[in-house]
Amino acid sequence: MKIAIAGAGYVGMSLAVLLSRNHEVAVVDTDLSKVRQINNGISPIKDSDIERSFAEGGLDLTAVPEGRAGEEAYREAHFAVIATPTDYDAQKNYFDTSLVEKAAEEVMRVSKDAVIVIKSTVPVGYTESLSRRLGTERVLFSPEFLREGHALRDNHYPSRIIVGVPRKNGETMKNAAVFAGLLQEGALKEDVPVIITGASEAEAVKLFANTYLALRISFFNELDTYAEMRGLDTKQMIEGVCLDPRIGDYYNNPSFGYGGYCLPKDTKQLLANYKDVPENIIGAIVESNRTRKDFVAEQVLKRVSGKSKGQATVGIYRLTMKIHSDNFRQSSVLGIIKRLKQKEMKIIIYEPGLDEELFMGCESIVSLEEFKERCDVIIANRQSEELADCREKVYTRDIYGKDE
Repeated sequence: MKIAIAGAGYVGMSLAVLLSRNHEVAVVDTDLSKVRQINNGISPIKDSDIERSFAEGGLDLTAVPEGRAGEEAYREAHFAVIATPTDYDAQKNYFDTSLVEKAAEEVMRVSKDAVIVIKSTVPVGYTESLSRRLGTERVLFSPEFLREGHALRDNHYPSRIIVGVPRKNGETMKNAAVFAGLLQEGALKEDVPVIITGASEAEAVKLFANTYLALRISFFNELDTYAEMRGLDTKQMIEGVCLDPRIGDYYNNPSFGYGGYCLPKDTKQLLANYKDVPENIIGAIVESNRTRKDFVAEQVLKRVSGKSKGQATVGIYRLTMKIHSDNFRQSSVLGIIKRLKQKEMKIIIYEPGLDEELFMGCESIVSLEEFKERCDVIIANRQSEELADCREKVYTRDIYGKDE
C-alpha cells in the first residue's frame, strides 16, 4: 500500500518509519534539508530509535518536497496522513490549522481516492468542520500519544490506537478500521486496545489526556513550591504520596513548569473549547504553570539578592525541556528568562543546539567552562553531570534526574 505523510517532524517521521517496514511511504515536507537527509538515509530528528532504524535500513521510505513531487505522492497514496504543526494562536484562542488545511486541500485537488488522516492536534469539532468544508467523508482523525525522543518506541508500544470518523457510515468505518490495522501491523506490542469513535470524541481524548498530564505536573510542582517555602523535604513528601497505588510513582519529578510541543498549546486550546461550559480545573492548570514560573524566577532573584543591581550574572543551562531533546519551543525556561529580564538581570545562555550569538537579547556562550565561570547562579531544569563541579551555583528542582 502507498502512503503519503505531510510533515517530517516527530509525529510524521515516527509514523513514516513504522509504516515503511511493510508499505511504501513518501514523506512530503517544505524543508529541503530534511528531504535530503531522509533520502540519504539520515534521520532529520533526534530520536535514537528512528536514527537506529535509518542505520539498519530496510525502510521503503523516500521524501519529496512540496510541489509537483508532493502532488504525485498524494495522487498515488491510499492514505494521506497530515502531521504538520498546529501552534496555538494566543490572539485567536485557537490552534493555527492553516498547514493542515493546505495539505488537505492539496490532497483533495489531486486525488479522488486518497483517505486523509489528520495526526496533527486540532480543536474539538475541527475534523467534522473540515469534512463539511471539503465536501468529503474521506477525512479521519487519529490522535498521537508520543513522547519527544521516544516517538518511534511509543508507536511500537502504543497504549491505545484511536481513529475518529466524522460520520459513522460504512465507508468511513471501513477506512478507519484499515488505518487502525496499519498501526497495529507496525506495532511490536500485542493486543493493543483499538477505539473507533466519532472524530470530535477522538479530538477531545487527545486534549483531555494531555491536560491531565499537565495537571499532574502542576500538582507536583505546587507540592514542591510548598515544600521549598516551608523548608520541607520534597522528595520525602513525593515518595510518601506516591506509595498510594491510586496515585503511583511516575510523572512526579518537579520542574520549572510544563512545556514543549504539546502541553502548553493543548491545555490552552482545551480551555478555549470550554467557552460557555462551566469549569474550574482546566483554567487553574494553565494559571498554575504561570505561577510556577513566577515562583522559580523569584527564587533565583533571592540567590543573587546580595549583589548590586546589574552585577549578578544568571546562567541558563540548556533551553530544552528534556535531557535528550533538541526542542526548546514553548520551554518553561523561556518564561523564566522573560521574568528575569523584566528585573533587568544579566543573563547568559549555554545551549549547544543554539547557533545564534544572541537569544532573546541574551548572550549565548559556546564554552561550557566559560559559562560556569561567569555565572553567579545557574538555572537548570534538569540536573547534569556537566554541572557536578559547580553544584553550589546550580538552582534546580529536579529530584530524580529524569524527564518524567
